[in-house]
Amino acid sequence: MFDEIMRKFEDSPSQQAVIRLLLERGFSVNDGGRVVSGGIEIPNTGIAREIDVDRRVVDATTDAILADEELRRIFQNISAIPSLMDLAPVLDLTVLTVLPDDADRHGIVSAVTGVLADHGISIRQTISEDPEFTDEPRLYLVTDRPLDGEVINEIRGFEFVRKIQLE
Repeated sequence: MFDEIMRKFEDSPSQQAVIRLLLERGFSVNDGGRVVSGGIEIPNTGIAREIDVDRRVVDATTDAILADEELRRIFQNISAIPSLMDLAPVLDLTVLTVLPDDADRHGIVSAVTGVLADHGISIRQTISEDPEFTDEPRLYLVTDRPLDGEVINEIRGFEFVRKIQLE
């Protein structure tokens, strides 16, 4: 799906940057063509400044979204979820990031969460990036305590794990 969306903007790298930001942040586009998070409007100048494009690029992108029925359905229904990942150091939580070799493979989340459960580790939050919306999807797990070597090795031992990171 991500590739299909990006193809619609293949003639404009600047508009693709706007699309990426909207998807990454979970921003939607309302009927008036304004970028919103929930009911809070995000000024187009702020979006433009964040990705270093002209404000008119943001306007053109939201106009294109509203003009395309498929894009309209997607971008009017996106929502952001709060993440504990940036708060983890403050709350003494651990963030485990798993980069799979094939994110379309079934059972990745259950295998990793199963290992954590088997070791009595509580999961405070799980975020799984959709392989349709990102080039290198990751699985993030925020746990209530640090992970020991045995747990890390067990997860690293799964054939689908390309790389893991701990924070």
